[in-house]
Amino acid sequence: MFRQYKLRDFRLRLVMLVYAISILSVFVVGSAAEEYQNQQIMGIVIGSAAMLVLTFMDYRILLNFAWVIYTGNLVLLLLVDLIGQESNGAKRWLKLGFLRFQPSELTKLALIVFFAYFFTKYREKLNSFRVILASLILLGIPLALILSQPHLSATITIMFIFCVLIFAAGLSYKIIGSIFAVMIPSAIIFINLIMQEGQEILNPYQLKRIMAWLDPAKYADNAYQQQNSIIAIGSGQLYGKGLYNTDISSVKNGNFIVEPQTDFIFAVTGEELGFIGCAAVIILLALIVLECLWIGSKARDYEGMLICCGFGGLIAFQTFANVCVATGLMPNTGVPLPFVSYGLTSLVMLYMGIGIVLNIGLQPKKY
Repeated sequence: MFRQYKLRDFRLRLVMLVYAISILSVFVVGSAAEEYQNQQIMGIVIGSAAMLVLTFMDYRILLNFAWVIYTGNLVLLLLVDLIGQESNGAKRWLKLGFLRFQPSELTKLALIVFFAYFFTKYREKLNSFRVILASLILLGIPLALILSQPHLSATITIMFIFCVLIFAAGLSYKIIGSIFAVMIPSAIIFINLIMQEGQEILNPYQLKRIMAWLDPAKYADNAYQQQNSIIAIGSGQLYGKGLYNTDISSVKNGNFIVEPQTDFIFAVTGEELGFIGCAAVIILLALIVLECLWIGSKARDYEGMLICCGFGGLIAFQTFANVCVATGLMPNTGVPLPFVSYGLTSLVMLYMGIGIVLNIGLQPKKY
C-alpha cells in the first residue's frame, strides 16, 4: 500500500499554495463569523491528516476499489434521504454520533476516482453508444439523489466534472459537436419554459434566484444578498477596510449577507482585503489548478491523468462560479469557494483530493 518514493518528485509547491490560501481562509472566516474560526482550523487539521495518508498511499489502491467507492457513496446519499438532517428547507447532512457531514461534497471526489477508472477501462470503446449511455446512467443515479435534497449547485458542479473527465478521456469531437448542436436549442427552449407562469421544472426558490439576477430591482427581496455582495467588494477598493473591522456598514457587521462565511466569503474578502486580497485568492487558486494539471501531464498512467484533470476542473469551476455569483455575473447558486469558504466536509474533501494528486506526482511516468 505504501511505497518508497523519491523526495525530488514531491510537489512541495502545491502544498505551499494550499496552506497559503488555507491560512488566509482562517483569518477571513474568523473575521466574517468568529465562532467558525476554530472549526475552520479543525477542518484544516483533519484535512491535513487525510492528505498525508493519501499522499503516501498508492492511488491505484483507490482505483481497485472504484466500484466499492461508487456503491458506498450511493449508500450515504440514500441515508441522507432516509435519516438526513434538514436545514433551511434542504436535507443534505448526515449526523453519525458527533460527526456531521455532507455526502454530496464527498460525491465529487468519489466520482472523479470512479470515472477515472471507468473511462480508462473502456478507453477503446469510449465513443460507443453503450459506454456513453452506461456512463450517463452511472452519473444520473447519484445526481438524482443529490438533486432531490435539493442541492442544485452540487449537481451542476458534478455535471461539469463529468464533462471534463469524459473530454480528457478522449471523447470524439464529432460527438461533442453533436451535443452542442442539441444543447444550444434545448437551452433556449428551457429558458423560455421556465419563464412561463406556473412552470414546474424548477423549484420556486431556484426560479426566484434566476429572476432576481435578471431583474434585481423587481425582485429586491431575493436579490439583496447578491447586490450587497457587489457593493461590499466595490467598497473595499484597493486595500480594503481591514480584517476584524467594526464598521457597521460592512456586510458582516450590518448583517447585509446571511452567513457570509460560506457562499459569499469572497464579498468579505473584497471588502476587508480589497482588490489585492481578491487577486491573491484568485491567483492562488489558479496556481493550484495549474499544478494539478501539470502533475496530470506527467502521470504514469491514464487514470492518474484523469484524476488530476477532474480535480483541477473541480477547483476551477467552483472558483469561477463562486466569484461570478459574488460579483453578480451569474445567478446565486451557493457554490463554496475552494479552501476559503467555511464547510468542514468540503474542506476535508479538497485536502483528500490534493493528497491523491500529490501521490500521482510521486509516481511520474519517467519511472
